[in-house]
Amino acid sequence: MGAIFRKEFRSFFTSPVGYFVLALIFCLSGYYFTGYNLIGGSSELSGVYGSVFTLVLLLVLPILTMRLFSDEKRQRTDQALLTAPVSLTAITLGKFFAALLMFAIGMSITLVYSLIIAFQVSPDWMVLIGNYLGLLLMGGMIIAIGLFISCLTESQFIAALGSFAVSFVLTMLDSLTYLFSGNELLSKVIGFLSVTSRYNDFTTGIINYDNIIFFLSFQALFLFLTVRVLDHKRWS
Repeated sequence: MGAIFRKEFRSFFTSPVGYFVLALIFCLSGYYFTGYNLIGGSSELSGVYGSVFTLVLLLVLPILTMRLFSDEKRQRTDQALLTAPVSLTAITLGKFFAALLMFAIGMSITLVYSLIIAFQVSPDWMVLIGNYLGLLLMGGMIIAIGLFISCLTESQFIAALGSFAVSFVLTMLDSLTYLFSGNELLSKVIGFLSVTSRYNDFTTGIINYDNIIFFLSFQALFLFLTVRVLDHKRWS
């Protein structure tokens, strides 16, 4: 897994993708930090996290994950990868953790903003930790989904569009609750799957283990599905 992880992480910086993703996250978060905190005089970073949240989910993560397997298929290197003396689980986890680390590095700029605010006032560190942890867990889930979609197609555009569509649906689940308010069972199912409401708990500094397990379970599910798809391709 270590070799795959290092190869994938280096590949982000041998192509424009890694630099574009980092620049996009830094610019978006810097824009909102300047508006909410420096100009607005607020000591809370929740506005920055909340504004970046949707944009990162819908735009940044699909770009980050679109090439993970699609590029291998496009360059016809997927067969060499699948027949290499390394398990499919190691391949999948190596690519997943490389993308997750890239995302974590991008979002770490918010920790710098926290230190800037800390020089002026004493921030609520539990809220800051909750926001960062929530973004990592939510981002990890979208990365796992994007990785799964990427292994289904050789088109990076389709992989990015698929990840975007899934991210959009996930963020809209809360609104579906009102549409199906007459169906109690369906409302409960949608409420249980609502990732936005679970993420919102983190933004208030509430670190609920149920929510952590929920996000980790979804990550594990889509990583497992990715391994199964790769296994089918290996023997097909």
